[in-house]
Amino acid sequence: MSGKSESGVLETIKTIVWALLIAGVFRTLFFQPFWIPSGSMKDTLLIGDFLFVNKMAYGYSQHSCPMSACPIEGRIFASDPVRGDVVVFRHPTRGVDFIKRLIGLPGDTVQVVDGVLQINGAPVKLEDGGKFIETKALQGPNQLMPRCENDPVGQGADCVKTRKIETLPGGTPHSILNITDNWVADNTPVYTVPAGQYFFMGDNRDNSEDSRFAASSGGVGFVPAEYLIGRADRIMFSSAGRSLFFFWTWRPDRFFKAIE
Repeated sequence: MSGKSESGVLETIKTIVWALLIAGVFRTLFFQPFWIPSGSMKDTLLIGDFLFVNKMAYGYSQHSCPMSACPIEGRIFASDPVRGDVVVFRHPTRGVDFIKRLIGLPGDTVQVVDGVLQINGAPVKLEDGGKFIETKALQGPNQLMPRCENDPVGQGADCVKTRKIETLPGGTPHSILNITDNWVADNTPVYTVPAGQYFFMGDNRDNSEDSRFAASSGGVGFVPAEYLIGRADRIMFSSAGRSLFFFWTWRPDRFFKAIE
């Protein structure tokens, strides 16, 4: 191999290495990819949605470890989390990433009464949102079967849930789903959010492990600020199948869709 050819190969390798390093730094500091693995945020987020988490939305870590891998001590906030944000956070005890909607800020009281969310003693605004209908079938890589308000229904039939449009105080409207009026978390005690912590709930209210349940019992409990990873702003890609390579299961109508 001539010296000129060797030089060209070395330059190509150097370019690839630098590109990978830059991509790694970009991912660590600014954005983190996230696949939606479960139905707890339907119909805002569906199983198989793929998004990038904006890790600069709330600040950055002064430590070298990635935000997705460790608590962020000494975080410098670029802006405060806003009620209604869809947030990815590290579970306080299980060491995995969750995505939920931010419901309660430090100092807030949160309660659910007959399925209606109450913040600081007042029920949130609710409007009729019609029905959310999907096919009763196994979904995503984990092959999860959706729960339906009209159960029992067979596979391949319409799986129906009631949709409501909920508006949090000072927030923008978003949809929530109801499966049953008698679920264990349709009536809760009053939760007072401690300083420096946050309260999260899934939009699929009867199918979500969230702050209504203590971390010690399989839920999330209150989430300290240092466990927040970032805000989910936009769906980049979506696939309804077991693999993203099953192009016939892609959902083009969800590509680049803003998250409300």
